[in-house]
Amino acid sequence: MGAVGTVDVAGIEAERERLKAEYLGQERAGSTARGLHHVAVLCADVETTIRFYQGVLGFPLTEIVGNRDYEGSSHFFFDIGNGNLLAFFDFPGLDLGQYGEVLGGLHHLAISMEAARWAEARQRLDDADIEYLEESGTSIYFRDPDGTRVELISDPLGEMYGLSVL
Repeated sequence: MGAVGTVDVAGIEAERERLKAEYLGQERAGSTARGLHHVAVLCADVETTIRFYQGVLGFPLTEIVGNRDYEGSSHFFFDIGNGNLLAFFDFPGLDLGQYGEVLGGLHHLAISMEAARWAEARQRLDDADIEYLEESGTSIYFRDPDGTRVELISDPLGEMYGLSVL
């Protein structure tokens, strides 16, 4: 992380309110998109990733194919519900380095689960001795085997901590 300077909180809040008034004050048009097809994340090892996302988190593996852009690489997919997929690539032979949060990069994946499934996933994280942070009784934050930050949230799609965001 870079150096942290003095933050003008009042100025930031005023700018946020200005943006809300300008861009949210209108009647919202329908989206031009029909949904999230998949998010692709990099991984170091295909089998480790499958064991974590299918075995620990309960997301079924749906397909493994060759990556058309890099010979020897795999592109594989997990069902995360509601017609959405979480995909991964491995790039054997490339030194990709460790996960890092950078501008334009991934901060975290937030995946909605029904409350009972969320509790089951939390228990599987406990059983696997995976450290996590529970927030507001509805979110669990943890890192996957490659360091990617994942959030499991029991709030319904379109809601977050009692706020409608959709």
